[in-house]
Amino acid sequence: MSDNLPVSPEQADLPAAVTTPRPASLPEPIAVRHGSFGVHDAGDTTGFGGLQETFTLPGQSARPYGGWFDEVVDILDELLHDDGLDPADVIEKVVVYRAELTIFIAREHILRVTRHLRDDQDLRFELNLGTNGVHYPADRGRELHAVYPLLSVTHNRFLTLEVTCSDEDPHIPSVVSVYPGNDWQERETWDLIGIVFDGHPSLTRTALPDDWVGHPQRKDYPLGGIPVEYKGATVPPADTRRSYN
Repeated sequence: MSDNLPVSPEQADLPAAVTTPRPASLPEPIAVRHGSFGVHDAGDTTGFGGLQETFTLPGQSARPYGGWFDEVVDILDELLHDDGLDPADVIEKVVVYRAELTIFIAREHILRVTRHLRDDQDLRFELNLGTNGVHYPADRGRELHAVYPLLSVTHNRFLTLEVTCSDEDPHIPSVVSVYPGNDWQERETWDLIGIVFDGHPSLTRTALPDDWVGHPQRKDYPLGGIPVEYKGATVPPADTRRSYN
């Protein structure tokens, strides 16, 4: 069998250190799931009750990151130094995985970082493709993650910013002043995940009624449903029959 597997044009421009999936150097275990679907109340009927899986989040990747990734991080470090900041207080970690660069940013600095990424001539990440929300209930104190995919049209580069906050304090500054197209995206993330984007011009629900309680894409949100009658028997709602993680 040949080892010369085809790669995409984007990967062809990257060195082997990047085109090869690069594991994080310090994986962070956050939870252990038992069984096939994480059943935790009525017993597991799947036959995989003895299965145990440890969930991790990627840790800091080791230098060199490969390709243009080091250049972008070095430029950002220099710009933060020029602002009188210690980059270690702004950049929480850098993760390179599957030829993608993700930079974790302390939430109080997200506006400063996005402005630098957009405006610096050597960076020019002019396009933000939205704000996505993720909920990790077991990531204590950092349960809510906001993910910002950024594209440099000038340099044909793509990276991701990630910012975290807690369930108890679900606030992250809005980046609408930097990327106006994020207006609706931040509304949707607040509606479905519950991250409050401070400074947003009009943070309203997009999919649910204004008086809806809760945020249904969180992993601890009840499944809900209604009783279903079938051949004289009543099947209760899914969340009252069994709970899955």
